[in-house]
Amino acid sequence: MSEIRVGRCLALLAATAIASGAAPTPAQQEVHFTPTVGYPTFAVREPVLRISPGTVLYSQTNTGPYYEPGGGAFPGEVGPFYIEGATTDDTLVIEIIEVKPNSGLAAAQIYSDFGGLATDSRVRLLNEPVAPRRYEWRLDLEAMTGTVELPDSLMSEITIELQPMLGRVAVAPRGEEAFGGLWPGDFGGNMDAQEVRAGTTVYLPIFHDGAYFYFGDGHARQGEGEVNGTGLETSMDVVLRIDLIKGKTIDWPRFEDDDYIMVAGSARPLIDAFRLAHVELIEWLETEYGFGRADAYLLVGQLGESSVANIVDPAYTVVAKFPKKYLPSR
Repeated sequence: MSEIRVGRCLALLAATAIASGAAPTPAQQEVHFTPTVGYPTFAVREPVLRISPGTVLYSQTNTGPYYEPGGGAFPGEVGPFYIEGATTDDTLVIEIIEVKPNSGLAAAQIYSDFGGLATDSRVRLLNEPVAPRRYEWRLDLEAMTGTVELPDSLMSEITIELQPMLGRVAVAPRGEEAFGGLWPGDFGGNMDAQEVRAGTTVYLPIFHDGAYFYFGDGHARQGEGEVNGTGLETSMDVVLRIDLIKGKTIDWPRFEDDDYIMVAGSARPLIDAFRLAHVELIEWLETEYGFGRADAYLLVGQLGESSVANIVDPAYTVVAKFPKKYLPSR
């Protein structure tokens, strides 16, 4: 991303914050960080870097054998970043300025015991496991397309447009909990939500002073639900602006872009993820936009939208959405 484009994005974000009554952020700071370690869990641990609110972070997701021909181990998450001044009375704000593939290969896999339509490793079933297979997509980073061979089909290959996203953005979970990288929850984590992409702001609850922010799991593209268990997994260059909303707490991750306010709820069964996301969405309409609870419930029933982010992880994720064009001005 050009420095001019980043500068324009930051100017727009600052103007939006002033218009909404938020306190202006101190002078902008830029930090360039190259990760050297990847962690398999979200937890409180020694930070890789301490940064101030308002910092623009230029970095990359971890790379490794998983993204190379033939495959290998998954490289883990980038972080944690300790956010100076963050407390459990605040909300962490992650403004996603850029997410862009930096490799010519993306891996997508079918597993015998992982995926929405495969045998579940937690339950014995009578059917034979799905045969595992690895697909390696060729990425054109100029055209922003991906091409893959289809060995069993009349079409020998297919080319699709890329829609880069981050599968994982997280804070350290509450207490002494440590969740494996596949888990989503109220701390964020492996939500696999397509909506976590450039132009989206992510809001996360904070369970420890400093927040301990993580990110990773770049997908060049992913269908809703991540039905086969993976997206087009690849490494990414990222630009994130990290900030705080002081004195405000939330229960579940929230997203916002030009068109929607959104909430991600994660649970099993799927209906509970749906309920959690929509309850918090209604509470957001109540507390920040002046709707009565019954009125908000009605409007979500008529105007709300939702997407199933994942049906493959240890907890499923649903994103509840409300169109911003129907919100009163604040």
